[in-house]
Amino acid sequence: MPALWTASENLLLASTSATRLALLVSAGLSVETQSSNVDERAVEQAAQSEGLDSPTLAARLATEKALAVSSRHPERIVLGADQVLACGASVFHKADDREAARRQLQALSGKSHALHSAGAIAIGGTVVESFVATAILAMRPLTDEAIDLYLELAGPSVLHSVGIYQYEGLGVHLFDSVEGDHSTILGLPLLPLLSALRRLGCLSL
Repeated sequence: MPALWTASENLLLASTSATRLALLVSAGLSVETQSSNVDERAVEQAAQSEGLDSPTLAARLATEKALAVSSRHPERIVLGADQVLACGASVFHKADDREAARRQLQALSGKSHALHSAGAIAIGGTVVESFVATAILAMRPLTDEAIDLYLELAGPSVLHSVGIYQYEGLGVHLFDSVEGDHSTILGLPLLPLLSALRRLGCLSL
């Protein structure tokens, strides 16, 4: 049977994200995962001091994760990925608890925000490919009652998403319109990733 993935070893995803893993597996890629252990907040603070914009911050985070794992496995093809949510001048992160999630949804209600999703491929401790894609999501105006209902229905899973929603599930009810690729919204732009892997000779299709 012909194989899609042609590299000698599986792609190594520098993340334990179940969503990113599922995206890669659904595209037919052979994947293993490993946590990068990168201090994301420290990277963000350094990026702020340099005045980096949100897309560049996403790229920096993806790069740091790829390099961290590549330094441990220089012989492997390592993929780092990250996502930054920006609404105006504000950058949002995963919420620590339900009350923080509630405040974030209140802040995003009735506004458009950007999801910048980045990927970086490293081999031998060097980034050989990198890319960033952006999706624009317009959240409909939400009453406090609607927010509370959503948080109750969605449960603790909302704390696993930077936007306090999971667009592939109940979160779709929160939006009026979306511009951008579905995989970008989920945190890993597949089309630029697959193009990069083809350039590296890793795919037979």
